[in-house]
Amino acid sequence: MGAKTALLAYADGDVASALKAAGEPTAEDTAALTARVFPGCRADPTEGEVLGEATYPPDGLTYAASFTGVDMVCDRHLVFDRPSELPAHLLEAAAGRRVILHAMHSVSDWLAFAVWEDGRLVRSLSLSPDGGIAENIGDPFPFEAPYWAGERPVEFDPEWDEEPYALPFHPLDLGNEALRAFFGFLLEGRPAPEDVDPDVVPLLGFCLFADSNEPSS
Repeated sequence: MGAKTALLAYADGDVASALKAAGEPTAEDTAALTARVFPGCRADPTEGEVLGEATYPPDGLTYAASFTGVDMVCDRHLVFDRPSELPAHLLEAAAGRRVILHAMHSVSDWLAFAVWEDGRLVRSLSLSPDGGIAENIGDPFPFEAPYWAGERPVEFDPEWDEEPYALPFHPLDLGNEALRAFFGFLLEGRPAPEDVDPDVVPLLGFCLFADSNEPSS
């Protein structure tokens, strides 16, 4: 598995429907979105990327898009071990819309996601096999149920594994399912006919610079 994400979204309604209807993002609106998410930074436009390749940009690069119904920002600085600690200005930027944070990293089998409704945290989960469950706040979403019920275990192979997997499921499996539930697309696995094709959703690219005119870190 090689899926990685660092994705923040502000949604008015169903994100999948908004992404299916999305055309080219508006440069002015997307620049304003980037300014709200990264206050005090200058965002210089650079080459964009499709969503399927933009979910975990290199350091110093941000991909973002403002579409009708959903704003999306992909940036490594949006990754938090405990999603509930999302900075206040990022919640304020939602202006009452739903906030969705999704982050995962295939090297450490780490997953974190969280959802806020009207500024209130309703669900936050962060876990990895080495760190265990760092955060588990709120009621699980329906798509999580088979995983917590033990119906999606990681198969133990004594020829390759020294001991059984430390969690009742693989975080990246759940992370991929969360992507589909929240955004309507997958990064790995076989997409369903009704899924969003992330390789046709365009995002704009930005290089961020702090007030000192040095690249932001």
